Amino acid sequence: MGRRKKIVEQCERLMDEPENIRNIAIAAHVDHGKTTLTDNLLAGAGMIADQGEATQLMMDTEEDEQERGITIDAANVSMTHEYEDTDHLINLIDTPGHVDFGGDVTRAMRAVDGALVVVDAVEGAMPQTETVLRQALREGVKPTLFINKVDRLISELQEGPEEMQRRLLSVIDDVNELIRGMTEEMDDIEDWTVSVEEGTVGFGSALYKWGVSMPSMQRTGMDFGDIMELERADKRQELHERTPLSDVVLDMVCEHFPNPIDAQPRRIPRVWRGDDSSDLAEGMRLVDEEGEVVLMVTDIGVDPHAGEIAAGRVFSGTLEKGQDLYVSGTAGKNRVQSVGIYMGGEREEVDRVPAGNIAAVTGLKDAIAGSTVSSVEMTPFESIEHISEPVITKSVEAKNMDDLPKLIETLRQVSKEDPTIQVTINEDTGEHLISGQGELHLEVITQRIERNQGIPVNTGEPIVVFREAIQEPTDVIEGISPNRHNRFYIQAQPLTDEIIEKIKRGDVSMDMPEQERREALQEAGMGKDMSQNVEHIHGTNILIDDTKGIQHLNETMELVIEGLEEALDDGPLAAEPVQGTLLRLEDAKLHEDTIHRGPAQVIPAVRNAVHNALVQGEVRLLEPMQDVRIDVPNEYMGSASGEIQGRRGRVDDMYQEGDLMVVEGIAPVDEMIGFSSDIRSATEGRASWNTENAGFEVMADNLQRETIMEIRERKGMKLELPEAINYF
Repeated sequence: MGRRKKIVEQCERLMDEPENIRNIAIAAHVDHGKTTLTDNLLAGAGMIADQGEATQLMMDTEEDEQERGITIDAANVSMTHEYEDTDHLINLIDTPGHVDFGGDVTRAMRAVDGALVVVDAVEGAMPQTETVLRQALREGVKPTLFINKVDRLISELQEGPEEMQRRLLSVIDDVNELIRGMTEEMDDIEDWTVSVEEGTVGFGSALYKWGVSMPSMQRTGMDFGDIMELERADKRQELHERTPLSDVVLDMVCEHFPNPIDAQPRRIPRVWRGDDSSDLAEGMRLVDEEGEVVLMVTDIGVDPHAGEIAAGRVFSGTLEKGQDLYVSGTAGKNRVQSVGIYMGGEREEVDRVPAGNIAAVTGLKDAIAGSTVSSVEMTPFESIEHISEPVITKSVEAKNMDDLPKLIETLRQVSKEDPTIQVTINEDTGEHLISGQGELHLEVITQRIERNQGIPVNTGEPIVVFREAIQEPTDVIEGISPNRHNRFYIQAQPLTDEIIEKIKRGDVSMDMPEQERREALQEAGMGKDMSQNVEHIHGTNILIDDTKGIQHLNETMELVIEGLEEALDDGPLAAEPVQGTLLRLEDAKLHEDTIHRGPAQVIPAVRNAVHNALVQGEVRLLEPMQDVRIDVPNEYMGSASGEIQGRRGRVDDMYQEGDLMVVEGIAPVDEMIGFSSDIRSATEGRASWNTENAGFEVMADNLQRETIMEIRERKGMKLELPEAINYF
């Protein structure tokens, strides 16, 4: 145990030197080798035993991760590395690459200052590479590139030095084009493109543990010629010894990623909208360990012994056991029970963790992934914007009624750990609905409930989440309260895609200063007067108050909003959420007496007005779509494109890439259930494919009525549609 103790002491010493700390994430498309690379770095830094080929997947600690061979939870690890005679502390988060777990990637980016983007030399930049880059750059996180699996170019594709160089350069160009496109409008970011000459690109093989970069070639005298010779002669151990991968990557991390002192002044304004002249802001910019404590929680995990563990980035102050801290959005304080740092993949308790580090804390019972935790009440950090929204739902019920309380508790925990999962509990039927990013996402969650909590559950068939949206602007519709004393006049129209996009990305929200919100809406093409009267935003719908001087409206507004939200959460067609609608309250007539304009009067009146307006605007069902990309040998191209077309999908593009054909298209999520087994049998297992959520599209008119009826039947609603809905 001596070695471990030494490492812990070393980490504790380095925690206090923010200029020698690097907080980084490894991000990539699924199966490009992130986790194998992380294991390698840990072995190189002496954190885990080095055993031949790096295949022990230290980071994938959960059984299901080992079985499926993919990373599901972002894992935190820390290691030390000596660079130019100085010890550095490197805190690393290994993030999942599978699209269903994109939420973990976004949250990890909030905790770090640099992102090591890993790309497979054979496959090149893939859709998910683009997504993780966008997530990093949006958070102000600096990228570098590592091109993995270069051994395959030499041994499988038998490429000569010229071909190989051409291929590697084209991967670098693709990545740089993505970075350029995404940073064009960012004033605070200088040129962040990567280059071989500057040493911000590394090459190598995580499996065989060798790597090179321009600086390492100068240091070891190994060039591509030598590498190809050793690789072809199968002298991989010698190759690893002469130019070890971990040195190349960790040197790159120390040299090219910013330390917290460089990074925080740039990152804080991107992720926090508080008063930038306050002492608190100054403390975060200076990474001041004497300042007020500010911790941004990016991950919640559960340890069977210690209970809930909140992991996150300490932006200022020093975390210590016994502190009483505020958790944003909850009342009262939580007391810190223990603080720790990650050593390799394990949590090691320490006395204190100062600013600039990634810490693990127990005792913050109110925190969820995304909370701001601090010693003084403060403006919380921007909510972490998840790029994708849930598109698929499953019902879960306990097989034995006795397990019900335990199941409810577990589901609460699940939604705390992973904000991209939504859990709704139907108290009457005892049925629970979990909604997530895809089939795999839900499968993993339900498997964990059975395995980790020992609760046998029955899960229903996957159900797809639809949306409803209007197509036409409407007249002004009157809504009358049950006692006929209150009247509301509401008009509806579709919002433009540009405004919807801004709301989704969090560039327009009710949390922002009014002035900023107005400017953002006008930029997206909303009229000046209208942008000043925004009263409420719910999902991607906006309520505008166009009324003038109506008595009592101010105190009734809360109820109006409640009625509006109810109406929008359960659209008129099939009680699915409504999106992209602008509602204008034009006028209202209210009873003098508070008693006659209470919730029982106002809410139904507003609800009916909104529903009738939506029906007049020809509301339609929207279904979630997925972009599909299939890579397949030539002879299976027909069957692959047939798989998309047979699912009401369309094929947009087919082209040759290397020795494979790529088929790109789009198909409804509903039809994609069970796709993986069908594509396997259609191509005899030779295809690799990838899907990305592609938003919602209006469903064809000839399918509308049938689908609406199916959903209504499933939800136990009346099976006749209102007269007015006969426009299909």
